[in-house]
Amino acid sequence: MNNSNSKVVLQLTLLISMLFSSCSKSQTTDPTPIITNTFAKGADVGWLSQMEATGYRFYDADGTEKNGLQLLKDRGMNTIRLRVFVNPSNDRINGHCSKDETVAMAVRAKNLGMRIMIDFHYSDTWADPAHQTKPAAWANHTFSTLLTDVYNHTFEVLTALKTAGVTPEWVQVGNEIPGGMLWPEGNYTNFGQLAQLLNKGYDATKAIDPTIKVIIHIDQGNNNSRFRWFFDNARTNNVKYDVIGLSYYPYWLNSDYTVTIADLQNNLNDMVTRYNKEVMVVEVGGDYTLVQNTKDMLTATINAVRNVPNQKGLGVIYWEPEGEKTWSGYQLNCWQSNGKPSTALDAFRN
Repeated sequence: MNNSNSKVVLQLTLLISMLFSSCSKSQTTDPTPIITNTFAKGADVGWLSQMEATGYRFYDADGTEKNGLQLLKDRGMNTIRLRVFVNPSNDRINGHCSKDETVAMAVRAKNLGMRIMIDFHYSDTWADPAHQTKPAAWANHTFSTLLTDVYNHTFEVLTALKTAGVTPEWVQVGNEIPGGMLWPEGNYTNFGQLAQLLNKGYDATKAIDPTIKVIIHIDQGNNNSRFRWFFDNARTNNVKYDVIGLSYYPYWLNSDYTVTIADLQNNLNDMVTRYNKEVMVVEVGGDYTLVQNTKDMLTATINAVRNVPNQKGLGVIYWEPEGEKTWSGYQLNCWQSNGKPSTALDAFRN
């Protein structure tokens, strides 16, 4: 074959290769790019997969059936928070949220371009100020073994996420822990042991990726004395963390948000100044029947976090907005009985 013919064959081969490559790319749907370093607006959606499994259907304002995550994204949300239980039951309300279920939902959220927060409860079910029950499998473990349990469980879940292509932006070590966690060993009355447990979660997280921000989370975000007491103790006991997480539920405070929103702002600002940490409202919610009031409360909460100096206010997360009352029994959802989002969620659009 002469040089002229060789060049023609080479050109044809390259052209065919480019055409096949183009076709292949056009048929492959890449995940939506994730934008970080912006204000986080999001939702905890631990119930979503069970709502879907029981046949619950989600609809847009025009009546079109749509993916629940997409409906949240359409309303300005860019972040999904997912809780993790250790060995949960199959109870649709109080169970699920296993490692595998969490990974599956995190992948779905990531593929929509949403940012991920993982919330470790270190329990088989809900952990909160009134409940910090050890997983049944850890019930008889010594404190030394509990330290290993916390590290291994955290590392195992985050490894599974990373293997699936998801590295969370934030990891929360413990859920609403003013009273400590993994009682009785990690009770607040033995803050030194609580600190060691928290640091094991921190170390496991950073071993996966040192850029993941670790959150320590307590409730009553308007209560500055509560936060000073807890985080002064955390500093004394050398607790390692990056972000202070707050819950803010005026409903549970038995007063309108207008009574406490200034206190929330003061506390956010004080946490940044006093401890040189970033802050984030990782749980918020309002009565689903008071649509305008809930919308106004969300707008005020978002503004409070945005107003924290030096962009140290990272974002606001609504707790289970999609958990419609007839399915969940939860008063502070943000959905309508017709399967459509409440217009209160429009507060996240701006």
